[in-house]
Amino acid sequence: MPGGPVLVSGGTGFVGSAVVRQLLRRAGTGGPRVRVLSRRPPPRWMTEAGVAWTAGDLSEPATLRGVGERAAVLLHLSSYVGRDPERCWSVNGLGTAALMREARRAGIGRICYVSTASVYGTGPHRGPVEGALTPAPASTASASRLRAEEEVRAHGGVVLRPNLVFGAGDRWFVPTLARLLAAVPAWPDGGRARLSVIAVSDLARLVAALAFTARPPAAGSVWHASHPEPVRLRVLARRVCEVLDLPPPSDDLPCAEHRSVTARELPEMTDHQHALLSRDHFYDSSGVWRALGLTAGPGYASRMAEALRWYGERSSGGRS
Repeated sequence: MPGGPVLVSGGTGFVGSAVVRQLLRRAGTGGPRVRVLSRRPPPRWMTEAGVAWTAGDLSEPATLRGVGERAAVLLHLSSYVGRDPERCWSVNGLGTAALMREARRAGIGRICYVSTASVYGTGPHRGPVEGALTPAPASTASASRLRAEEEVRAHGGVVLRPNLVFGAGDRWFVPTLARLLAAVPAWPDGGRARLSVIAVSDLARLVAALAFTARPPAAGSVWHASHPEPVRLRVLARRVCEVLDLPPPSDDLPCAEHRSVTARELPEMTDHQHALLSRDHFYDSSGVWRALGLTAGPGYASRMAEALRWYGERSSGGRS
């Protein structure tokens, strides 16, 4: 197990905050010190727990000079997933390249990057194992994250590809699904699509395990990182409707017709985003859990129940 500090890029973000919590649990039993790399200072709960802060911005490589000094592990959790193509490449592509140069300069021996299964593009995808699909990103955000993967793997880092991540701090997956349900109250193809999902707390367990394991996966390896059991859209969406006090869909439309209605009622949703929710997108994720000797957790229903309060507060105007 690496003995030096763990540097967490993006440690104040959605996934990063959950990972820091996991690392602190281990630090409480004699684990290494945690250091967060972010543009803004970490929240009080982190600093009170002894988390150190290193200021840096992936879109400004000059600010990254020396950030890896004395770190033994780099957990790269920073990413930009918006629609500004220039920012996608400056943060995900060029920023990751600059961060990897600093990791090499500092001699960091263990690197993990959290990417996305969206690098595979638009499916349907039905249970492929790692290596079975050739990445074919359908957006600039996904293409730039694939480039980030290449930089990380070239430096011997390990890549995780979760699909849809939910839990406290989620501002993308469930909010996007909620907007779709409100705008188009109908099931696409009966809501039969099977989707790989993972709670952010379970993804954080995987990342923390990669930081500490005495038997790390092969350098440059890629792993699917979702719960092994896919969830049907109908099951997933009904729970979201309950949480956010939305009426469940009362109609059923063929997928193509559903997409046409969505384009009219929710024009900001892309074809790719619609497909990710309305068609099968599930991946064999059993390998990473097995390799790290972890159980995958109780699954969607239980983990969503744990996130009820956060989503409920957000839907009623609260902010976390």
